[in-house]
Amino acid sequence: MSRDDTHRYLIAYDIPDDRRRDRLAKCLQRHGDRVQYSVFVIDASPARLLRLETEIHDIALITEDSVLICDLGISKSVEDSRFRTLGRSRRITPSGSVIL
Repeated sequence: MSRDDTHRYLIAYDIPDDRRRDRLAKCLQRHGDRVQYSVFVIDASPARLLRLETEIHDIALITEDSVLICDLGISKSVEDSRFRTLGRSRRITPSGSVIL
């Protein structure tokens, strides 16, 4: 993504129900990178984040589940060096344009 308003978000969840947890994981995998079992890094414009939050609301049960969305800032300014991993790590897709 090369939009100036694209932010990088760290999204984590705690969902006790297996079915809802699997649905949410699949939803988030369509939008970004899984970096831990229940943690994703997603680059999104404000409109895309709003659509993603709607999808999350459709899946999660607010009386039982918890979803944390942390705004890490403008994607272009969030360098990989700001992420430190102890042990195994998973690759985070770099921000910027992707040519296929």
